[in-house]
Amino acid sequence: MTEPAPDREGIVARYIGVGCVTTVAGFFSGGMIAVLVGKFVGSTQGCRPPEGLPACNWWVYAGIGAILGAVTLPVVALRRLSRPRPDE
Repeated sequence: MTEPAPDREGIVARYIGVGCVTTVAGFFSGGMIAVLVGKFVGSTQGCRPPEGLPACNWWVYAGIGAILGAVTLPVVALRRLSRPRPDE
């Protein structure tokens, strides 16, 4: 016996929910990872950040990483979500 197909509105709502949550998560996680990369790059270049800051030019790394994370994490999650299940 096959299960009834879910309605289109339910699928769209699920995609929107997953997309919104992963965009926020990707924004912050991408920014934090990029600042860590910036810290490694700064120590390799011999840069000493000012007191209380994690790295030299951290805002550049955080901005680029946040944008990349906000785009890539939702794309990966939605592509994974839209794949058919192996049992289908």
